[in-house]
Amino acid sequence: MSESTSNSEMLYRVLGSTGEKVSAIGLGGWHIGLKYVDEELGIRIVRTAIDRGITFMDNSWDYNGGVSEIRMGKALRDGYRDKVFLMTKIDGRSKKEAAKQIDESLRRLQVDCIDLVQHHEIIRYEDPHRVFDEEGANAAFIEARKAGKLRYIGFTGHKDPHIHLHMLEVAASSGFKFDAVQMPLNVMDAHYRSFAKLVVPELVKNNIGVLGMKSMANGILLRSKTVTPIECLHYALNLPTSVVIAGIDSMDILEQAFEAVRTFQTMNEHEVESLLAKTAEAAARGEFEPFKTSSIFDSTAQHPAWLGEEPQRLQQLMPT
Repeated sequence: MSESTSNSEMLYRVLGSTGEKVSAIGLGGWHIGLKYVDEELGIRIVRTAIDRGITFMDNSWDYNGGVSEIRMGKALRDGYRDKVFLMTKIDGRSKKEAAKQIDESLRRLQVDCIDLVQHHEIIRYEDPHRVFDEEGANAAFIEARKAGKLRYIGFTGHKDPHIHLHMLEVAASSGFKFDAVQMPLNVMDAHYRSFAKLVVPELVKNNIGVLGMKSMANGILLRSKTVTPIECLHYALNLPTSVVIAGIDSMDILEQAFEAVRTFQTMNEHEVESLLAKTAEAAARGEFEPFKTSSIFDSTAQHPAWLGEEPQRLQQLMPT
């Protein structure tokens, strides 16, 4: 487990080898831009979360057509920016597309520098090769870091732990080490294509920050009627996560996140096994983790233009 400290309402952990202290619960950016969450409420959720000790802010260039980043940018005015560790994700795989999206995110978020920018949706085996091509997105990330536009670099994905491992391998062969990696970590994951079993040990071994998401998969896990929201959050907090990112679309759900932290105690092996036994049958085929077993969550598959052009050298291999 990452080294922990706490204030009265929040736990703080260290983000891998960065040395940055971040809140154990992160505020998910997708929900604050949804149509049924008006802008005023979105901003109120962000500011209340920060006032009560949540410092890790999650977002993405593609969330709700940019609305999520725009709202977060408004919420971070008036001194709030200095109180948070700000993260966003971009979809571009080419250097050109990635650079453009980073600049768009900076504008929407109204900041000069984003603390952590991540390659979003590494869900295909070809994604790592495109990212680490000479003209790939990571070249844009490194240039942006040198220019002071971002501080740390990570990647995310929700499809298959082996693709995460492949991304780590391709990065290592390019002499690159990520600062953070984001993946689904929940009470179902342990039973099916498990990120917790395959990816987390690699990250811990290499002191890379572990970011957990989809602890309830937007409520889908709860439909299995096997576990409660608090149990879901406790399980994810009990893993060696630096941050568990929670989707928060109301003040009640924000309260639930703080309740999970307030009642959290490190679980022993027997307690973890008992909790996982409840979900074993429901989780066996990935039915409640559709981000692994369907294309419903794959925004980049629906918008291939976001990724940018294939590397030039690959285009040259194609028959004319």
